[in-house]
Amino acid sequence: MKKAKITAKKAAEFIGSAELRDKLWDSQLSGFHLVKLKTCGSWRIIYRTSNGRERSYTVGRYPALTADQARRLAHEARGQVFQGEDPMAKRQAVKDAALRKDQETLGAYLDGPYTAYQRRKKTGNDTLAILNRHFGSWRPRPMGAFKRSDVERWQADKESKGLSHPTIQRAYGALQTLLNHAERGETIAVNPLKGVSLERPAMTESDLVESNGGRRYLEESEVTALFAGIEAYQEQKRAQRRSSRAHGKPHLENLDDVPFADHVKPWLLLMYYTGFRPGDIYGLRWEHINLAFSTITKTIEKTAHHQPEPRTFPVCQQAVGILRDWWEQKGKPGTGYVFPSDRTGRRMDKKAMSRPWKNIKQLAIELEAKGEIASVLPENLAMYSLRHNFASQLIMGGADLLTVSKLMAHTDIQTTIEHYGHLRPDHARDYVNAFGEKHTPDTAGELKSYRSSITG
Repeated sequence: MKKAKITAKKAAEFIGSAELRDKLWDSQLSGFHLVKLKTCGSWRIIYRTSNGRERSYTVGRYPALTADQARRLAHEARGQVFQGEDPMAKRQAVKDAALRKDQETLGAYLDGPYTAYQRRKKTGNDTLAILNRHFGSWRPRPMGAFKRSDVERWQADKESKGLSHPTIQRAYGALQTLLNHAERGETIAVNPLKGVSLERPAMTESDLVESNGGRRYLEESEVTALFAGIEAYQEQKRAQRRSSRAHGKPHLENLDDVPFADHVKPWLLLMYYTGFRPGDIYGLRWEHINLAFSTITKTIEKTAHHQPEPRTFPVCQQAVGILRDWWEQKGKPGTGYVFPSDRTGRRMDKKAMSRPWKNIKQLAIELEAKGEIASVLPENLAMYSLRHNFASQLIMGGADLLTVSKLMAHTDIQTTIEHYGHLRPDHARDYVNAFGEKHTPDTAGELKSYRSSITG
């Protein structure tokens, strides 16, 4: 065992001549020594914990620390041992705390557990992209340290860049979902932004106009315009095909011989007659449809993460007829998407119906200008209004809210009540009038008889 009072000179001589892993022990401080490593040296001290376990504690590296500096730090470590502490355990605790802090950063959680979680979901990659795009500057920060003021500054920044409130709200909702997931997994003790909501900006005049095209039902004249616009779209597609066949492409299918020019008419009418969300129509498969029993049985995509079981929906005969004609036109398939992409054969893109919908509204305007229909579809009418129209017309026709809630696949009947409850026929007056007529005695006749008896 090499042992001497370690000085700067002794340390340099030892490192220069010693073999790898050789040790130079200090004669002044018990357990203090220098270990020869491949490119440098390591200052260490040997000690025993209170339960008798031997530990080798690294004080620092040579030549970054001189002999005197290393000996002083070794003395401090020895003092901790005398006080019943374990220097290595303290250092490990600091490292563990730093690791936990790093794991609690938005970036670490987003790239690790949350990526694995989201990639099991159909739209998971979109959610991850939204979070990275809108909260990239938050990635190095611990999730538990987020504050209301952070959200306020973030919202102001997004608004200054011209983002719409729905876009900002969607991004913030994705962050809230991530924080709730981290809380459930105990990566953070609590979601620090729980109860913190965005400030809704005042509605501009254009916002107010736009809002009129949202959750509303269609007037009878608008329904006429919708069906006329769809038929005009069909004829437009057929005319284009006739032109193509006449100008060098006779191999193309003759669309005059089939019920539908393409997927647009059956797609829109299925939404009109069922009230399904667009995602559920894009994801509809022939395996979900029972034409004989007039039902569709499928898992609702929006709520699949907490209601994965399939639900069965009755379908009216008009929708069944459309599906049967489309099924026959497509060769009576038994499996696969009902409305696959013409280009890939896989599921359509979520924006695939945007252009046809815009075209149909324009065609309705042209028909109205020719005097062929009396009204048009409002320019700001959203395709999603077909779903709202379905629910609204059912309720105005006397359907109870629970039934409509089930047909709309709402997770909570309160959603149905909130958005459509005001459309219920007001039977309250009929009920109270019926009560009055049924439960009021003929007091006038009884009083006349009583007066006669006392006047003799």
